[in-house]
Amino acid sequence: MDQKSGFFPRDDDAEQERRLRETRVGPKLRRRRRQLDLTLSQVAERSGCSESMVSKIETMRVHPSLTLLRRLAAALDLNVALLFDDAPAHGVVQRSGARPQLDGDALRSGDGVILERLAPYAEGVALQANIHILLPGGASDGLIAHVGEEMGYLLEGEIELVVGDEVFRLKPGDSFHFRSERPHGYRNVGETVARILWVNTPPTF
Repeated sequence: MDQKSGFFPRDDDAEQERRLRETRVGPKLRRRRRQLDLTLSQVAERSGCSESMVSKIETMRVHPSLTLLRRLAAALDLNVALLFDDAPAHGVVQRSGARPQLDGDALRSGDGVILERLAPYAEGVALQANIHILLPGGASDGLIAHVGEEMGYLLEGEIELVVGDEVFRLKPGDSFHFRSERPHGYRNVGETVARILWVNTPPTF
């Protein structure tokens, strides 16, 4: 992080493309589709997109938004988080400065959003915990809704949290809790970086 500005450095376009390729989400989706013996048209129908779009995503000609990726994962009975984690499970303690950070541009979790993993993603894990780092003006990729429950604690900065029809302005020390089935999203409304400790179950992303 740039200590003077408080901003995290942004990758150039070539670096972002490299990171998107390295996630290899498309081939993982294709492998799962074949495991389930599903056709492109069946997955397209289940996920509400075109067959050509599914094909382009599988061959990495197009990188899906988080919203579409969630629909594809649901159609294939997959946990989205597992699509982005090839690393082996870590130990009990995650050291400060050593935890992986996933840029929102690579994950399409929203503009100006970085996810710092507090716990590894793996089969059988019941909790998902991240620090959501929001650059000024950063926001989630629209409103999402899914099965589960989540809670959070604003560590620093100022955010606007939308849950269903309600809009909340949060400051450091404020916490929240809601059912994940309620459409939800957030944005940084302050002039400095915001950090949110966010825990949800079951893991979704």
